[in-house]
Amino acid sequence: MGGGRAAELRTIIGEETRDRVRRATVLAPLIPMFRDRADGISAMTFPAHVLPRLWRAAREREPELLIHLDGDEPSSVAVADRFCQAAASAVRDQPDLVWPPSGDEAVRQKGLADLMACLDLAHLARRGLPSLEVWLKRPDGDQIAELRLLLKDCAGVHVDGAQRVLEMLFAHLDDAVLILRILTQTSLAAGREGFLSESELAGFVDRLIAGVDVRARKIEAFKPGADLANVGTVIADLNWCAGVLGELDVTLTLSPQSVWGKSVRDARVAIARRLSGLLRAADKAVEDALPLERVQLAGRMTRKAPRLSAPVVGPTVEAALSLLQLVGSVRGPASTFGCEADRKSLVETLTTRLSDYADQALRMINEGEAGDEAHALGLVELTALCLDHIDADDPARTVRRRAAVAGAPPKGVEASSRAA
Repeated sequence: MGGGRAAELRTIIGEETRDRVRRATVLAPLIPMFRDRADGISAMTFPAHVLPRLWRAAREREPELLIHLDGDEPSSVAVADRFCQAAASAVRDQPDLVWPPSGDEAVRQKGLADLMACLDLAHLARRGLPSLEVWLKRPDGDQIAELRLLLKDCAGVHVDGAQRVLEMLFAHLDDAVLILRILTQTSLAAGREGFLSESELAGFVDRLIAGVDVRARKIEAFKPGADLANVGTVIADLNWCAGVLGELDVTLTLSPQSVWGKSVRDARVAIARRLSGLLRAADKAVEDALPLERVQLAGRMTRKAPRLSAPVVGPTVEAALSLLQLVGSVRGPASTFGCEADRKSLVETLTTRLSDYADQALRMINEGEAGDEAHALGLVELTALCLDHIDADDPARTVRRRAAVAGAPPKGVEASSRAA
């Protein structure tokens, strides 16, 4: 675009982009707290509409310093921390400007207090963010000491400063369960349930266990026949619960008689029972989607053969494919919940059954026994798709390769062959 208006538009866009980059730099420790967690776990958050208001109030206090946020000059961190202090002052002095009154006033007042405290601690959280990845892995003694010193410094700013800065670090973790790895580094005794359950940090474990309970109820309520579109959600829930329970086993020593221990055990039993039921349902769903029927041979002899008139689409087929997708995708959760042996046995059984079904169907097609050859080949492709879903890749390729050359010979050719 050319002309004066285009140049003006480019200037406006450039200024807005630069302003957003500055905002992201200054409020980096708090930015994730202005949106809900994607995993649904309860966390300290603030309304999204407060963020631009907060930044506007902060930058207007010392606009001459904004230029120092551009680039990588050493003073940029100090300037960013200074703007966070300005933002905290704006929350104290102009709360209605930053967070206009609306809805529950008690919730708003608590939110303002939380926001102000987090801004007071932003400079310390900024110091800790670069070490977050290190603390999640295998920190050495010096790195653990760095974490504990950070929490001590935060407690010196606010009585609950350590908990608040952990909330800020928690907001930067996409995987909520990873907060356990940081909690267990905060003290030599933090790995013991008794110590952690009585500390101010117990809320993090409570939230994770509550998340497992919510997902366990969703998994139990899943009905393959009615909720076909939700199978991906159920798989994600199974993986999430397995990850949380596995991390709890590694990081905490839970007493079977404690509230946490009982909740974890009940969730584990409920999920294992439902997962076992879904595995059994997958076996039955394949029988329904690819049924066999008795065909007569010589005399009174009969055998079971594929019903080549069975539908290749519809609720029965979708149910089978959804459950097979689950079977092929829950290897990790099945191990966690004690169902992997059953799952592996089911995969082996289904691989054999589906391969045999395809063999018989292809033989019938090649011998001209299929009334609708195209439809019968559709059933063979469905068989290959079922094999794909349970990760039986080689058998699936074999079925497709044979189906590509399958088909009864033309009648004239067949007659000529017999005459010859």
